[in-house]
Amino acid sequence: MGNIKTKLKITNNLHVLRAEKRLTQQGLADAIGVTRLTVNSMEKGNYNPSLELAFRLSIYFEKDIKDIFTVESKDE
Repeated sequence: MGNIKTKLKITNNLHVLRAEKRLTQQGLADAIGVTRLTVNSMEKGNYNPSLELAFRLSIYFEKDIKDIFTVESKDE
C-alpha cells in the first residue's frame, strides 16, 4: 500500500435535497439534531460532517451517502 498524498474535496447537494422537500435550513437542522449554522456550513462547503451525521442525512433523505456527498481528489 502506498502513501495517499492526494487532497480530497468533498462536496454535497444538500441544498437541492432540502429544496425538494421544501425545508428550511432550520427545518433540516431540527430533523437531524444539529444547528442551522451546521446545515448552512455544510451547504457552503465549509464543514464536512462526521460519519454519524452523514448517515443521519442519508437516512433522513432516504438516499445513499454517495448520492448526497461527492469526493474529488486533487493532486498536491
